Amino acid sequence: MRHLVALVILLAGAVTAGAQTAVPQPGQVLVSGTVPDEASKAAVLARLREVYGPELVVDQITVGQVATPANWNGYVQKLITPDLKSISRGQLKIDGSTVSIKGEVASEATRQKIAGNVAASLNPTYTVNNTLRVSAADQSVLDTTLANRIVEFESGKAALTPAGRAILDEMAAAMMKLKDRKIDVIGHTDSQGNKATNQNLSQARAEAVKAYLIQSGIKAELLSASGQGADRPVASNDSADGRARNRRIEFRMAQ
Repeated sequence: MRHLVALVILLAGAVTAGAQTAVPQPGQVLVSGTVPDEASKAAVLARLREVYGPELVVDQITVGQVATPANWNGYVQKLITPDLKSISRGQLKIDGSTVSIKGEVASEATRQKIAGNVAASLNPTYTVNNTLRVSAADQSVLDTTLANRIVEFESGKAALTPAGRAILDEMAAAMMKLKDRKIDVIGHTDSQGNKATNQNLSQARAEAVKAYLIQSGIKAELLSASGQGADRPVASNDSADGRARNRRIEFRMAQ
């Protein structure tokens, strides 16, 4: 009995332990495995080159005596979509009627979108193993740059202090390295004062930070601003130090 067809597509620099194949460079896609005929091989390569560009596809497919499930080529075409370009250090493996996809994506929304599209493109005879994960690397860039410091404002106002602007200059430089990733700017206050006032002040401060970052060269469409008031403290409001820590600006990778 012939073995089932198997295809492995390494996405954007993935490394497979013990692999004897060449390791793709950043941005490249390496495709290997065994297909039943030259027509199947040509169809896979054509689709990958359409999605990624001919210069980025590394061909290591062989032709051999393998069996294919019904309409296997058609399902492979449905799986090779521009969605794959959102995955880094990943792998798409199509082993007979079992599809495995893994790697890193930028957000939970992207992970769910890809998982849903993969499932929708296959019939119930296929098994899907999805181990995509959200990358924490970009969030780490923001967290490391902020380094638990507080973006300071004038007391009770949304006007940045010189120290606050200096921190935002560093944040803007870090954001430039994130290649058009969307970022949420979130304002927080302590619990002093009434809820409505705190909400309005946190929103105004988040908007002020957003405006400063735009002036520093960050694209407006990459930034959103929201105020959480005193609803999400990180320290006790019973001490001056705790209240100071709660009056903060948070930078989060958009989901």
